[in-house]
Amino acid sequence: MADLTLSPSDSETVPDVADDGVWLTCIECGETHAPFDDVIYTCEECDGLLEARYADAPTFDDFEGRGVWRYSEALPFEEGVTLPEGDTPLHYVPRLEEDIGVRNLRVKHEGMNPTGSFKDRGMTVGVRVAQEVGVGRLACASTGNTSAALAAYGARAGLQTLVLLPAGKVAAGKIAQASLHGARILEVDGNFDSCLDIVQDLAGRGEAYLLNSLNPFRLEGQKTIGFEILERFYEDEGRFPDRIVLPVGNAGNTAALYKAFRELVASGELDESEVPKLTGVQAEGAAPMVEAIEEGLDDTRRWEEVETRATAIRIGNPVNAPKALPGIRHTDGTAVAVSDEQITAAQRDLAEEGVGVEPASAASVAGLRKLREQGEIEADEDVVCLTTGHLLKDPDAAAEAGADPEPVPNDTDEVLAHLQE
Repeated sequence: MADLTLSPSDSETVPDVADDGVWLTCIECGETHAPFDDVIYTCEECDGLLEARYADAPTFDDFEGRGVWRYSEALPFEEGVTLPEGDTPLHYVPRLEEDIGVRNLRVKHEGMNPTGSFKDRGMTVGVRVAQEVGVGRLACASTGNTSAALAAYGARAGLQTLVLLPAGKVAAGKIAQASLHGARILEVDGNFDSCLDIVQDLAGRGEAYLLNSLNPFRLEGQKTIGFEILERFYEDEGRFPDRIVLPVGNAGNTAALYKAFRELVASGELDESEVPKLTGVQAEGAAPMVEAIEEGLDDTRRWEEVETRATAIRIGNPVNAPKALPGIRHTDGTAVAVSDEQITAAQRDLAEEGVGVEPASAASVAGLRKLREQGEIEADEDVVCLTTGHLLKDPDAAAEAGADPEPVPNDTDEVLAHLQE
C-alpha cells in the first residue's frame, strides 16, 4: 500500500540516481530511479506508480513570476514548452455561495488555460521531459481534453503527436482542437480505458512517449493548481480554504493537489491542520473512486461499463487511484457520486454567474451541493470548487443545457410584442 503520509521533514535523502536534485520514487516499494536516463513510467521493480521527488521542498518565497513556471523551484526544470499556461482565475460566485450555504465559495476555472483545460499544466512539463529524454513521437489516450493539450504542446515542440479516442464518445470541440493542431487521431472501438491499454502497450514497445497522467511528470505541472489556490485564497481571505472539491476521472488532479500540499508541509510552509480537505466528485455512471472510498478499498475496481454525459470523467479505471485515495483519506475528505441531471443543473448555476464550463467541470459544484444538503459539509466552511474545462469544449452539451432560441418576425414592433408576452 502506498505510503503518502503528510509529515514535515528537512529534506529527503538524495539518492545517487538523482539528476540535479530530481529523481523518481516508487510509491509502493520505495525504489528510486533516474529521472531522464531512460523512458520510464512505472517502477521497474514492482510496476508501482512513480512520483517525482526533489532535494529541497518548496517554500512560498521560492515562487516568482506568473503561470505554471512561477513554481519552477517545485518542478524538474526552470522552464518548459509553454504557451503560456496557468494563472487561471479564482472566481467569486456570491449568489451560488448563498444558495448552497457555505461561508465562502470560490471557483478555480481551469478552462481559462490556452487549450481550454487544466491538461495544459501537465503538458508544459511533460513535453519538456519528452525533449529531455529524446523521443520523437508523443501519444495519449483521451476523453478529449488530453488530446487537445497534447496536440497543441506537441505542435509547439515540433514533435509528432498520436491520440487514441473512444469512437463516438468525445465532444466535437475537443476532436477539432486535436485535428487542427496536427495530431494523428485514431478512433478506437472501445472506451477510454481500452484506449489507454493500447497506448501503454505502444509505449512499452518504444513506439511512443506516453503523456497520460500515468506519466509522473504530468502531475508535476498539475500540482501548480494547488499552489495557485492556496496563494490566491490566502491573499484574499487571510487564511487557506477548508476544502477543495474537484471532478474525478483518472484522479490525476486529486493526486497532484495532495502532492503540492505534502511538499509545502515538508518545507514547513503549511501546517497539517491547514491542508484543505480533498473531496472528489464522480458521475453516478462512472464512480469507481466513490466505491473505493465508501468500501475502504486500497485501490479501485475497474468498471468495464461506464456512461455519463460528463465525457471528460467517463473513466472506469482511474490509474492514479493509489495516489489519490490516500490524498482524500489523509486530508479527511470524501467522495460522492452525482447524477447527470445534477451535473447539468450545476452547469446552469455556474453559467448564471457568468462562469462557462463543460459538464464534467460542473460535477464539483453538483457534488458540493449534494454534500451540503446531506450535512457532510458545514455552513462555516471555505470551499473552492475546481472546474476543469471550458464551456466550448462541449458545445452540444452547452446548447442542450441552455435556453432555446425564440423565432420572431423581422419587425421591431413584433419583437417588442413578443418580449411582452
